Amino acid sequence: MTPSGSDDNQRRQKLRQHYKETYWAYWLLIILGVWAVLSPLIFSYGVSTVEPAGGREVWLPLDTRIGIMTWNTIMSGLILILFGWRSLTPNRPASLWICCFTGIWLNLAPVLFWAPTAIAYFNSVGIGVLVIALSVIIPGIPNSTLYRKEGAERPPGWSYNPSSVPQRSILILVAFVGWMFSLYLGSYQLGYVDTAWDPFFGDGTRQVLESDLSETWPVSDGALGAVAYTLEFLMAWMGGTARWRTMPWLIAFFGILVVPLGLVHIFLIISQPVIVGAWCTLCLGGAVMALLMIVYTIDEVGAAAQHLLRARRRGTLWSAFWKGDEPEEDNRDERSPEMVDFPSWPGAVLRSSTRGASFPPMLTGSALVGLWLMFAPAQFGLQTQDTAANVSHLAGALIVIISVISMAELLRKVRYLNLIPALAVAVIPWFLADGGEMYYLNGTFAALFVILLSLPRGEITDRYGIWDRYIQKG
Repeated sequence: MTPSGSDDNQRRQKLRQHYKETYWAYWLLIILGVWAVLSPLIFSYGVSTVEPAGGREVWLPLDTRIGIMTWNTIMSGLILILFGWRSLTPNRPASLWICCFTGIWLNLAPVLFWAPTAIAYFNSVGIGVLVIALSVIIPGIPNSTLYRKEGAERPPGWSYNPSSVPQRSILILVAFVGWMFSLYLGSYQLGYVDTAWDPFFGDGTRQVLESDLSETWPVSDGALGAVAYTLEFLMAWMGGTARWRTMPWLIAFFGILVVPLGLVHIFLIISQPVIVGAWCTLCLGGAVMALLMIVYTIDEVGAAAQHLLRARRRGTLWSAFWKGDEPEEDNRDERSPEMVDFPSWPGAVLRSSTRGASFPPMLTGSALVGLWLMFAPAQFGLQTQDTAANVSHLAGALIVIISVISMAELLRKVRYLNLIPALAVAVIPWFLADGGEMYYLNGTFAALFVILLSLPRGEITDRYGIWDRYIQKG
């Protein structure tokens, strides 16, 4: 509900003051729009064109791709000029959101249209990232000062604030690393670099990026992953230190981007040795980043979900989802250090950034056993395409994934899922022709270790409000 009376006047005065402080950002949107209009004329998108890696056929001919990318950048620039100008007047949130979605489109367009030159790709992506930052991150969510509910930072019953700056700093770092991995992989697939570098698996990266599995996608899967990491990186910056309460909608979209889409990304990567018959180092690095994003995002999702469940009982669910709700407690997050203290107290900041996750020896051990299973076939002389090797690859990867996700204390019960791949690797290889007795025994003993390690819950180091009763039951 929109505030009224004197409170409404005060909020509108705050909005106007906020616009005075962030006016420069809206002018930069206009400047970026001008640059977007002129840049295809300065750096012709038809010069030094490249073809996708491996002679891959794409859905548009080269001349069409050049024309679409040129006019897309120009038209996007005109939109930014128009709505950037409109944004100079306070209380026009729709104009800022249009600029934001134009920035998202500028990140997506060169992937969809297979940008024919590196300058076309990185110019569009660079403008897009800056536009998103200048429209909804640096100045804040448009018009949020009209309805933002100040107050409590720590969720009721929680021992820490999952939206604190240190908590989000690790998400920013992990998303940035994953973004760089995906940018490189996408640049190879799009044809901007000639070599698919891989420090451990020789020609494996090239085989994976040019495989039939990769080409089932109509676009570069590496570049598409870069778009996802870009959005995760930017969304981790958005909002204040109580965004679990003030912007549950953001946490919901962030959680969808990180958790289900991240799991799809991970499963595609772990299927590489089975479907492609090769490993890719940077792809595995991207999978590790996706796993860490899940581990360090789920607590904020849990805090927002708790808040919305309470709002539902109060009958304010819809309003609370989109505009936040009044705090239930008057508390402050006194345990999270400020990021400005990082140079003086780096250890304290780093410890605070990893709250919500712990690393019990039993989960660490099961993850190590899973890693051994992933690479054990080669140690026993099996070929990548052997069925027994595929069982070990998949089961080991699943054990690693489940063990790491279970390190998030809110998801500790997920560890029981390890019983499924453990039983598979213990039983299935005995019924296959390839392999050998020692290899079969290796799988059986590894599975037994995983089962035993998955039974204890491990230490829970923090409190999580209404979720404690589910966690503490084992």
